[in-house]
Amino acid sequence: MFENWIAFRETEWQPVPRWALVAWVGFYALFLAYVFHSHGGFLFIDMANLVVHEGGHLLFGWFGPTLGLWGGTLLQWLVPLLLAAYFYTQRQTGSFAFCAFFFFENWLYTATYMADARAMVLPLVTTGDPDNVEHDWHTIFSSMGVLQYDTTIAGIVRFLGWCGMLGVVAWLVWQSLKSSSTADALTGEFNILDRRGR
Repeated sequence: MFENWIAFRETEWQPVPRWALVAWVGFYALFLAYVFHSHGGFLFIDMANLVVHEGGHLLFGWFGPTLGLWGGTLLQWLVPLLLAAYFYTQRQTGSFAFCAFFFFENWLYTATYMADARAMVLPLVTTGDPDNVEHDWHTIFSSMGVLQYDTTIAGIVRFLGWCGMLGVVAWLVWQSLKSSSTADALTGEFNILDRRGR
């Protein structure tokens, strides 16, 4: 088993063509600029996050009210995380980076919801009784006795989300350039051997 893990670790990541790297970095740069100028508000991608979030309440609700309450955020984070884990095992560089990036983007969505725990001004969506809508983080923070720290906790989560997104982009660039350098080195070796063969 340990040998299999070593063999897996030595498996090369799929190379990203230079044009694809430029396109990906351009996309991430535009998205990050859009996020920065949103000033902590909801983003267009958060509509998709909201669907997954509400699905999490339904799914985890089968396991009791506590997991049902946490289930929205759990599924919202699990979906991109599990997809990233799959692409990690397949060594698919671009796909792994994309899923990891949006895993951390979900932290921003969660932070916005957390920061509203006391104010409760955000419109709430529910798949249950519309007359009995619960603010997840108001309930969670209240039960933990940390409601007064909602904006502080949200700020930390938002900061970590930003660090994660920037880290993923940096990793993508590093991995792509590393793969490109390896490919150039191998090409050079093959050219030398080819000349010697002649």
